[in-house]
Amino acid sequence: MTLLEQLKAGKLHHFHGGIHPSQRKAPANLTPISEAGLPNELILQVRQHIGQAAQLKVAVGERVLKGQLLTQPLNPMMMPVHAPTSGTISAIEERPLCHPSGLDGLCIVLTPDGEEEWRPRFPVADYQLLDADVLLNRIHQAGITGLGGAGFPAHVKLTPRKKTINTLIINGVECEPYISADDRLMREYPHDILQGIHIMRHIVQPTTTILAIEDNKPEAIAALTTANQDDSIVIVPVPTKYPSGGEKQLIEVLTGLQVPRKGLPADLGIVVQNVGTAFAVKSAIIDDEPLIRRVVTLAGEAFSEPGNAWVHIGTPVRYLLQRYGLKAELEQRVIMGGPMMGFTLHTAAAPIIKGSNCVLAPKYTELPPPEDEMACIRCSQCADACPASLLPQQLYWYARNHEHDKLNAHNLFDCIECGACAYVCPSNIPLVQYYREAKADIRQAAHEAVQAERAKVRFEARQERLAREKAERQARQAKAAAERKARMAEQAAATGEDPVAAALARVKARQQAAPPKDMAAARAARKEEARRNKALKQAAQSEAPQADGAATANSDKQSAVAAAVARAKARKAAQQADNGEAPAPAAQPEPATAAPANDKKAAIQAAVARAKARKAAQQADNGEAPAPAAQPEPATAAAPADDKKAAIQAAVARAKARKAAQQAEAQAEPSGDNATDAPAAEAVDDKKAAIKAAVARAKARKAAQQAEVQEAKASSDSSANKDEQS
Repeated sequence: MTLLEQLKAGKLHHFHGGIHPSQRKAPANLTPISEAGLPNELILQVRQHIGQAAQLKVAVGERVLKGQLLTQPLNPMMMPVHAPTSGTISAIEERPLCHPSGLDGLCIVLTPDGEEEWRPRFPVADYQLLDADVLLNRIHQAGITGLGGAGFPAHVKLTPRKKTINTLIINGVECEPYISADDRLMREYPHDILQGIHIMRHIVQPTTTILAIEDNKPEAIAALTTANQDDSIVIVPVPTKYPSGGEKQLIEVLTGLQVPRKGLPADLGIVVQNVGTAFAVKSAIIDDEPLIRRVVTLAGEAFSEPGNAWVHIGTPVRYLLQRYGLKAELEQRVIMGGPMMGFTLHTAAAPIIKGSNCVLAPKYTELPPPEDEMACIRCSQCADACPASLLPQQLYWYARNHEHDKLNAHNLFDCIECGACAYVCPSNIPLVQYYREAKADIRQAAHEAVQAERAKVRFEARQERLAREKAERQARQAKAAAERKARMAEQAAATGEDPVAAALARVKARQQAAPPKDMAAARAARKEEARRNKALKQAAQSEAPQADGAATANSDKQSAVAAAVARAKARKAAQQADNGEAPAPAAQPEPATAAPANDKKAAIQAAVARAKARKAAQQADNGEAPAPAAQPEPATAAAPADDKKAAIQAAVARAKARKAAQQAEAQAEPSGDNATDAPAAEAVDDKKAAIKAAVARAKARKAAQQAEVQEAKASSDSSANKDEQS
């Protein structure tokens, strides 16, 4: 028998495990679908699906129309987000996400204006005139994801692959307790659902189409059976068992085939879509209406008006709680999804997303919080209930110890997180939470490994590039060197000489022929200095006989100075004799013509001598013994000077300088009488006269310099004296 014949004959299969929790579909499924209305603001998560977030297309302050694209997809796994109504983008910021982590994420905040103004729409009267690629693109642009809860892009599932799709399964099982959104949708919109199924059939071209509905929904089965006029679509009631609505479990129930580990239903030639997805496909193709709203179940005894409602994507949960009369208890829990696979919201500010099918607000007595976790007793009930034929107990131990390799070896990612294992666990161990955390850790580790591998590949590529560039550079240099050698060889063959040796010889010749300018200048300066010294020496030798007269002229003054010095020394010796001290040793007379070699040093020595004399005079007046002669002080020890004496010495030095200058002028310019009376034979030689004049000028300059030194020394002595007195 073929699969279609088996299904028509009522032959079904079973999957491993499963449980039968209380359904609790009523009272939410007893009333028609209502309109939830528009809140004051809509919070649209940029990422509401499995895959990457699309690129933002709007800015803050921009007015948008209903159905307008807010994000632009750049690849098939990016799904766009549309404006559920017309209004203004009031913010693009981090807001709480509809996620078990409770973290914040990027959201677009839309403030409705109440006008419900649509963007231009282009409905399709006959979809059969369009190719599959066009229909798939429209489904993608409409932002349709799987509305069963997983959020996988619908157009990716419907895209033809290498393997031909033989079977299209429409999932209307809705097996989780409390949730009745698909049930009410099938009851009230059977024609739209069947029309969406036909569009998907036109895209996939399967040989068999199955609409599976759990047998606890007789009204939905009847409505679709009545509306179905196509024998190619088989409506199959499925036994009530949780989680028969799981994709892999439903395939096994209907076909008896098991999806391979780490495989997809497409590997078996099967595509599974939700009845809500079929309704959204019809709205996108026929009405050109993107996925901007969905049916959400509002269940739990805390609601005063439980039921199902059309809710705009992005509606805050807080608005729904107020709209349907939540009577909150102390520490009221609000669960997004059903009691088996849902998660507790951290804040009521989280929005409704495309995969939200239920908001559950149970009372404490209706759904008590889980009890404290106890130790595992190895009862194996979790393994018996697992619909994926896993070993939950082993996975639990490995998850606690973070043994990722063993978790992968035990097929952790085959777990559909249905919660059956935790439901039957007598130790109240939250097994699903351990598995979710372990999956997150493994994904993070895999992501880091991928990043590290990419970095390694980039580094190795860089090293190869650098090595390649170095080799190319060396090859270019070797090629250039070879070309130079070839040219030099050709030139040597043509001229008969080595070009390199010739160039070196030319450089050496230039260096020898033209010494550096600074060396030539230094050599010329030395030569000029030698000539000048030689001329001065000759002039001094020729002037020596004439210098006797000048020495006699100055002898009187020098004698007077020597007599004054002798009298001073005699007085000092007498004072020392009176005090009983030994006379100081007589100093050797310095030559009269000897000038101090260092003016500064001479000035310091004179100041030191004056200080010693003053100190000796003070000691004599006080009747104290003079201090023994001190060693000469260093040049840096300056003593205060006598202002009056220094001034007199400076004046004497200036007078000497003037007198020397006058004598030099007198010697350089002979008198007129001598010039006229002396005969030509007795005239002085011109060269000798010039030398004498130069010597005289030099002596005048030296005397002037000595006068300036004496004046500067007097000024410094005066300053030192003032500083000492102060």
